[in-house]
Amino acid sequence: MDIKRTVLWAVFSISGLMLYNNWLVHEGKPSLFSTGPATTQSVEKTTTAVSKGDVPTQISGAQKTSTPIPPAPASLESGEKFEIKNDVLSLEISANGASVIQAKLLKELEEDQKPVELFQINSNRQYFARSGLISIGNSDLPNHTTLFKLQQSGKDGSGRPFITLIAERSGVKLEKTFALNAGSYVVDVNHRITAINPAGSPVVLYTELVRDGITNKESQFYSTFTGPAVYTEKEKFNKLEFSDIEKNKIKIPTQVTAGEPAWVAMVQHYFASAWIPGDQPARDIYAGKIDNGLYRIGMQIPLGTLTPGSAVEEKAKLFVGPQEESVLETIAPGFALLKDYGYLTILAKPIFWLLEKIHGLVSNWGLSIILLTVLIKLVFFPLSAASYKSMARMKEVQPRLMAMKEQYKGDPQKLNQAMMEMYKKEKINPVGGCLPVVIQIPVFISLYWVLLSSVEMRNVSWLWVNDLAKPDNFFGVLPFINVPIGILPIVMAISMFIQTRLNPTPPDPIQAKVMLYMPIVFSLMFFNFPAGLVLYWVVNNVLSIAQQWQINKMFGKREVAK
Repeated sequence: MDIKRTVLWAVFSISGLMLYNNWLVHEGKPSLFSTGPATTQSVEKTTTAVSKGDVPTQISGAQKTSTPIPPAPASLESGEKFEIKNDVLSLEISANGASVIQAKLLKELEEDQKPVELFQINSNRQYFARSGLISIGNSDLPNHTTLFKLQQSGKDGSGRPFITLIAERSGVKLEKTFALNAGSYVVDVNHRITAINPAGSPVVLYTELVRDGITNKESQFYSTFTGPAVYTEKEKFNKLEFSDIEKNKIKIPTQVTAGEPAWVAMVQHYFASAWIPGDQPARDIYAGKIDNGLYRIGMQIPLGTLTPGSAVEEKAKLFVGPQEESVLETIAPGFALLKDYGYLTILAKPIFWLLEKIHGLVSNWGLSIILLTVLIKLVFFPLSAASYKSMARMKEVQPRLMAMKEQYKGDPQKLNQAMMEMYKKEKINPVGGCLPVVIQIPVFISLYWVLLSSVEMRNVSWLWVNDLAKPDNFFGVLPFINVPIGILPIVMAISMFIQTRLNPTPPDPIQAKVMLYMPIVFSLMFFNFPAGLVLYWVVNNVLSIAQQWQINKMFGKREVAK
């Protein structure tokens, strides 16, 4: 049996399967490899807490009753709005529910040089954060349907910009204070609840993120996750697909004990938002779909029964910003997991750490990618050398293989037997050129996710490339098929073709044609890949060509000497 052909077709089959899996994820369908996280309770039990007025009901404890349907709230786009901002983040808060309806990331720019709007409410996007109170009894307490009034705003004693909004219902007053620190994407949100009249039922505070299910399709060749996520100390980081929420097929840990770190988030490529409780109280987590096509993820914090004149405060953090790993690590336990590297996080995180250290020395992300590629190539130099030596040895015996093919034409069994005898006599491992490459694949995939997931590369230019996080389009975009044409993918195609010519020609004509067309196929894919990824592959290919050419030259001299 032709072992090389078997290995080659296995690689192609696995690649095809992975591409098909990416297409499924890209189309919002379940992954072929997703078995679902370990869970404690199904979302079906939590989504029963959704009323037509979209105010959640209390989901813990023995006494479970539905919240009365509140008056329909005024549109979030209408009514009075209040702004609070620092040097990196600008927030717009609606008087209707005191909900955060707009968040501009002032240092993260779009192609038109306008700030990225993570939270927004318009005809194309619904994405915002809100909070409020619910009760086990029939009391209609201040929530995101209530009209809030401005109590005070300005700067506090520490010089932080802040704003306080207040509302009262059923003898309970809710004050929401939003404050920002300089250079931070974390909003300090303080909820102060005061009982004016005798309260007959326990009060629960909820904080939730609401968003439509629209995902950004950045490329037909790769996809990134968009949707809710949950972190608990026991269950760790779990992503929830919109399609699974739609079908009530997800499971999440609903009850979190006091002192256990936990938070909820909405994640998309490069950016995220999250509610993080301040003092890690006992709380419940819920997720579900709202009637008007929106999805939510939230937490409920029981506050107990309030006596007349008593007040309770609950502090929380609202994160709205980019997934910068060095920043995420300082916010909350497990928060760095928002930057998702997939199944190979254990390899990807050290690779990014090294890339970041290199950038600290050279202050250029393009040059950092090149130097990182060189370092990885040096680490795998012995394996690569063994692979290229094996291919060089195969090239030496190529004429004999072709002669055998003619000699045993029509008898593949004798042909394979003769080939195996020759390999044994010449001490050649027919898969010696494949195994070293297979060993390196996890590292290459990890680096792929590092470069694809790192917002640090966004809007970073390098030589002629305007943005390392977007495809190289130096020559513009082809009309009709909308494919960007750049220098890096073309250079990569040429380098792959040179590599193919340096390798021994496969005896199987089908294999030979496949190897010949591979550079073209890969180039079509890489035209749509971020320039940073293509830069890595170009540098890797150039180094591989230099190494392979030197080894072939060494074996060529040895053949002449013979």
